[in-house]
Amino acid sequence: MIARVQSYALSGLDGVSVTVETDVSKGMPAYEIVGLPDTAVKESRERVRSAIKNSALEFPLHKITVNLAPAYVKKEGSSFDLPVAISLLKASGVLQAELNDTVFLGELALNGDLRPITGVLPALISARDKGYTQFIVPYDNRKEAGYIHGVEVYCAKNLREVVDHLSGFSRMQAVEIAPFEKGTEQGKRTYDLSFVKGQTVAKRALEVAVAGGHNILFVGPPGSGKTLLARATPSILPDMRFEEALEITKIHSVAGTLGEEGIVKTRPFRSPHHTATTVSLCGGGNKSVHPGEISLAHGGVLFLDELPEYNRSTLEALRQPLEDGVITISRSSGTVTYPASFMLCASMNPCPCGNYGSSKRRCTCTPNDIRRYRAKISGPLLDRIDIQVEVDGVEYDDLVSTAEEETSEQVKKRADGARNIQRQRFADGKITTNAEMGEKETREYCKLSANCEEIVKEAYERLRLSARARSRILKVARTIADLELCEDILPEHLYEAISYRTYSAQQDEE
Repeated sequence: MIARVQSYALSGLDGVSVTVETDVSKGMPAYEIVGLPDTAVKESRERVRSAIKNSALEFPLHKITVNLAPAYVKKEGSSFDLPVAISLLKASGVLQAELNDTVFLGELALNGDLRPITGVLPALISARDKGYTQFIVPYDNRKEAGYIHGVEVYCAKNLREVVDHLSGFSRMQAVEIAPFEKGTEQGKRTYDLSFVKGQTVAKRALEVAVAGGHNILFVGPPGSGKTLLARATPSILPDMRFEEALEITKIHSVAGTLGEEGIVKTRPFRSPHHTATTVSLCGGGNKSVHPGEISLAHGGVLFLDELPEYNRSTLEALRQPLEDGVITISRSSGTVTYPASFMLCASMNPCPCGNYGSSKRRCTCTPNDIRRYRAKISGPLLDRIDIQVEVDGVEYDDLVSTAEEETSEQVKKRADGARNIQRQRFADGKITTNAEMGEKETREYCKLSANCEEIVKEAYERLRLSARARSRILKVARTIADLELCEDILPEHLYEAISYRTYSAQQDEE
């Protein structure tokens, strides 16, 4: 007898329908799984066999052939244990229920318990979009599944519960839809802009960067507050909407980094060590293609501290995702595209000793040392960083001052106001921030008067800017105008935006 059960595999964040076909026929006892399974899927034979026996169910002593169709799609992971077990029980006559409209996902323990799996959220959403409305998944994935609307999801603790539910002996209750509540940023309690003494220009630049989703680089001596500024960034990021939370949760679900709440409620802040490899940053792997740090930072911030200390090839791999907002990873097992739209926040010293240009300490580096150190950051990568700010050491009087600094909450209100303007501006498009504007949007929303055009032309020629740098100046100026609630870009907005490009201009001169 042949039985068919529906399951789903993942290719990146996209679900692929997989039909588990099981044939139980007379002959010498044998158990084969075909359909391009990986090692984990092949090993499911012993897990399924033991789980069925230890659930007080009959395992057929016949010739068993399991086919995972379509055969050209590679099947990976342990999520096929449950559908294989159900299809085997159906084919052997132990289970009589109709299963055509139900999707099964789950890993089986030897005693029949269901263990949680990764990638439940994107798999269920993909299946729902294909018309499936009933799902059975492990109990420990219930919170994750509770945020999917328009479906019935049943969460079982073991194989016996699934069989009893399908047979009608003991029906499980569908998971209730969980309301989405915006999370409180952990960074707001740990790091706040009011902790940063002085550095008015740097804090203003960070506000502009967050308001428009722009990449930012802090350059300054050790102890000037670069890292503290970066770590305070989550405290002024806009709250997430439910649609954004789902998209971000998909990535973390596939990566297996999803928390107990079942959904990501706060914007990611990823800070990989400078020894991180290209694969760990961009994603990949020998067998399956997993998302890297830049995808895990999607919708949030990727913080690279001490930027020149990272491997040069690793940094160069950032160029394409910074431009396109996605990362395409090609391996022998296939090609996968992950979202990678993040705000890059980086910091670096101006020289090996860290004191070049400081008014507080003397630099001991030779010109060649400084040149080699700065050359670790390539011109094309630097060109993609919209805002580049040079900071100096903090004055002692500022450090011990009891005057109240502006809090993150106050700055966030202004940034949120600018983000709301951009959300309304791009309501009919696929982008949400000024930093994401293409050439078409830049021409439409960054129109300049004759006077402003002369300012940009002078800066373009004097600073020897690239066409990309000019475009990014216009985008930053548009954000500054939004913060000031101005409909048009004014000269003062352009002057401030241009001032954020002076570091790369100095690089060219040196």
